[in-house]
Amino acid sequence: MNWLLAPTLRPLVLLAAAVSLVLNLALLAPALYMLQVFDRVFASRSTETLVMLSLLAALALGLAYFMDTVRAGALAWASRALDRQLSPAALGNVLREAAGPAGRADNDVLRDIAALRSFLGGQGIHALFDAPWVPLYVAVIALMHPLLGVTAAIGAGMLAATALMTERLTHHAVREVVARSRAATQHAEALARNAEVIVGMGMTAAAVSAWQAGQQKLLQAQARVGGTTAGLGALARIARQGLQVAMLGVGAWLVIGLDASEGIMVAATILFGRALQPLEQLIAGWKAMIGARSAWQRLAGKPVPQAEGPRLALPAPSGRLEVEQLVFAPVAARPPLIKKVRFALDAGESLGIIGPSASGKTTLIRLLLGIWKPQGGVVRLDGADIAQWDRDALGAHVGYLPQDVELFAGTVAENIARLGAVDSRKVVDAARLAHAHDMILRLPQGYETQIGDAGNVLSGGQRQRIALARALYGDPRLVVLDEPNASLDAEGERALADALAELKTRGTTVVLVGHRPAMMSTLDKLAVLNEGALEAFGPASAVLARLRAVAHQPMQKVAAS
Repeated sequence: MNWLLAPTLRPLVLLAAAVSLVLNLALLAPALYMLQVFDRVFASRSTETLVMLSLLAALALGLAYFMDTVRAGALAWASRALDRQLSPAALGNVLREAAGPAGRADNDVLRDIAALRSFLGGQGIHALFDAPWVPLYVAVIALMHPLLGVTAAIGAGMLAATALMTERLTHHAVREVVARSRAATQHAEALARNAEVIVGMGMTAAAVSAWQAGQQKLLQAQARVGGTTAGLGALARIARQGLQVAMLGVGAWLVIGLDASEGIMVAATILFGRALQPLEQLIAGWKAMIGARSAWQRLAGKPVPQAEGPRLALPAPSGRLEVEQLVFAPVAARPPLIKKVRFALDAGESLGIIGPSASGKTTLIRLLLGIWKPQGGVVRLDGADIAQWDRDALGAHVGYLPQDVELFAGTVAENIARLGAVDSRKVVDAARLAHAHDMILRLPQGYETQIGDAGNVLSGGQRQRIALARALYGDPRLVVLDEPNASLDAEGERALADALAELKTRGTTVVLVGHRPAMMSTLDKLAVLNEGALEAFGPASAVLARLRAVAHQPMQKVAAS
């Protein structure tokens, strides 16, 4: 469990260890109290001695209570410190991975952090801090009588051997349970993401059957681990009781032989029970400890990034965009999706990107926004490499409407405000700029309407218009729209056209992916992508005329032949 000595946790864990020493010293008091009562108070029949011993025992128990409380607080604080250090950076890494070319993220890292937090803040770890002081109790018992000390050492060794046997028998089994549990969770999440297709095509029974097969293996693995740990836990409990009986028997034999007093017999038995208690708890909670250790090993095996330090704040951009020999290949062994694309836009210009399916349009705009990193070339916003911008600072100057619109559970206003503090004026301004204000007011509670998870209470067109307002929140200088009219009706199309005209008057740079010539003709420039290469770039009217001429050439040749 060397993860407990990680720099973040070390001061708190060392405090817990020091407090555990004082706690275990204080817990010697009840046994020593009984020893004195049997051997001194009963012999002297002194009430004063009994009162003084009782006061000392009460003070020792009060100290033990205080130390136990301090230890629990230190470990709880350590669990929160661990979470504060790891969780934000881990979640940021999950989001970056999910936004990356692979589109997959390891959500298990958050579960591992949660497992460590629960273990540190729980009661099971206390036995880990008490176990090293078992030799202290054995030494005190040995001072009472060497034979009692030998009996205590043998008994503690037997329970320690049981703990080692528990480790050997359950280590791999617990790992298998964790792996199968993660696989079952991921399978269920994948099925939930595709629920519409599964239900719509009558695949529910097959999907449940496939998931149940994996779940059955998980249950079998859990049964094996549960049976082993239950058996070993029962063995530890019975062994502890049996060893206490043996200690009492050895003490009674010594009393009969006049080699020890009744007080020594009782005190040694109580101390021995206290010494064995953390070992028994360790065996019973071994599964949780293995889980925590495995979680730390998985976290140590992957770099959990630390939060980025503050960067030099760049001035607010005007929106000038330069793309220099951009090359992007998600897999090195495959041909690039974007091949040496270069163009430039002045602040306030608008660009339409068109091309056949799989030509790289969406990939290009993700590169323009810095979501993906190119293998070659650079994207510059007002002369600065977009990778040099702090992502949070850049977000205030950029608006993005993805092809697949995703909204979040909450109100319309919270979604438009990008999950930040809701500024009513900015929210309404963004909705008016997107020409969605009237549509929002017609919702049941207007801007305070709860839209449900992923905005499922709204239609596709409503979600797209609210997402457009979110993209325009805060008057960004660069707005990137990927198929913004895919789900819009005629009213939504007019609202989008009006929004683009308003952005033009405000001097906002706009990059728009689309297919409809009527909308493209209103833009300043047009770029034609084909298989990742820029086939044409220039004024929209000239590029559209050229495309029309090329489209008519095959028909003219057919007519001539």
